[in-house]
Amino acid sequence: MPSATYWLFGEAILSEKQITCDHQGYYRELCPIILGHTYGRERALVFQFGGQSSQGLSPGGNWKFLELSQVEHAKMRDGRWYEGGRHSRPQACVEEVDLDMNIHERKRR
Repeated sequence: MPSATYWLFGEAILSEKQITCDHQGYYRELCPIILGHTYGRERALVFQFGGQSSQGLSPGGNWKFLELSQVEHAKMRDGRWYEGGRHSRPQACVEEVDLDMNIHERKRR
């Protein structure tokens, strides 16, 4: 059964809401883009636009993947939706995709 964090990230994708959370000891502000599993573990590909990061955050933000079991204090909030630039290669961090903002966007139009 999916965790509460997994459900929250899914709802954020569908409603285009931001997530704030702690992950690996860093406060993060992000928009989840892809949600699914790899080797049975819940994962998300996100675009982090604010907060902190172990390697610093680029001025325009960074793509990150999160192990959702390591996410704490996750909250959904209103705010601008950030998707970052195009990927230079296909994502490989989420093997079994359950929800993809890119597909959601195409279907809505």
